Amino acid sequence: MGELPSRDEALAMLRSVGCPPGVIKHCERVADLALSLARACLRAGLEVDLELVEVGALLHDMGRARTHSIGHVFLGAEMARELGLPDEVVRIILTHAGGVRPELAEAFGWPPGDYGPEGIEEKIVAYADKLVRGPSVVPFEEALRALEEELGPDHPAVGNLAKIHEELGAFLGEALGGARPAGEDIRSL
Repeated sequence: MGELPSRDEALAMLRSVGCPPGVIKHCERVADLALSLARACLRAGLEVDLELVEVGALLHDMGRARTHSIGHVFLGAEMARELGLPDEVVRIILTHAGGVRPELAEAFGWPPGDYGPEGIEEKIVAYADKLVRGPSVVPFEEALRALEEELGPDHPAVGNLAKIHEELGAFLGEALGGARPAGEDIRSL
């Protein structure tokens, strides 16, 4: 893996490519949650690259500098490549949406595929991205319902989010379920 930018360098990259302040704030919130999840995974015995999680989460919506459509996934991955970012970061950007329909990938000049997250760092960032809504972290069930309403229940991103929740839940237990005391959220992991 090439050298990862620092948090400050990643934030500077977002500003330099023209990401709106609201997108940058979202990326910071996703990074904070993703780091909490990654640390909990480490404590549970999983190998996780914390720096990769942080940088990938900070840069995951880089493509929103150019579009707010789902195409931001592919444009962001291309922008990251142009900036010389490591392939692992490009892959997080490319998979953070949880998956896309193969024909959409082809429309953006990418090989057909659903581009679902595969590595643990990719899964953590994709999961955190779906749970961050504005200034809040929503319960998994709410995030899943919103995704189903937005994309339809058969969309690859819906199935991938449920699989990630199940996989992380096997290591993190109740913390990922809906049974958290009022006022306590997943960030306390």
